[in-house]
Amino acid sequence: MKLSKKGEYALRSLIDLGIAAAVGRELVQVTELADKEVIPAKFLEQIMQELKGAGLVVAQRGKFGGYRLARPAAEITIGAVIRFIDGPLAPIGCVSHTAYEKCSCPDEEHCGLRMLMLDVRNAIAGILDRYSIADVVEVTLRKLRRDALPLPFAAPRGPARGQSAAKPAARARRVSSRASAAEARRLAPVEGLLSELLPDYTI
Repeated sequence: MKLSKKGEYALRSLIDLGIAAAVGRELVQVTELADKEVIPAKFLEQIMQELKGAGLVVAQRGKFGGYRLARPAAEITIGAVIRFIDGPLAPIGCVSHTAYEKCSCPDEEHCGLRMLMLDVRNAIAGILDRYSIADVVEVTLRKLRRDALPLPFAAPRGPARGQSAAKPAARARRVSSRASAAEARRLAPVEGLLSELLPDYTI
């Protein structure tokens, strides 16, 4: 499996829409997504139309229109998005569960190469189907809050009267520090997965 640029852009955009939803933003325009991720807007618009056709995003037209996720981020797995954009996860067709193709091997049942590639396919699918857009959004937001950075797509808020700007950041760090250790351990593999899948996606 090799993640194409198209697949990478689709995932990054879906993650951004998940972040927007998490911070209370209903719609995000393509130009905003393109600017944030440094993606050509026309190419991204084509991708968003494909995601819309797949039922992954919903579009609203008009001056204040944009895109949002068509269903909860927890219901969209990374594996499903990659399969839709780039095809099967299997390295060779004879081990694919979704797009099986018979190969030229004369004895498929006892082919050692097929056995190896089946293990590879299962390992890849096991990871990519385990994590959802919501998992990646959670890791991203947790790291942004930990580092007291502004959340993408969130409306800027100034400090309350008599309150220094440093206090919200300190409070965010305290909230982050109280996060469940078990939840952090559960999502730790997502961070490694992101660094491999989306090398340009900074979290």
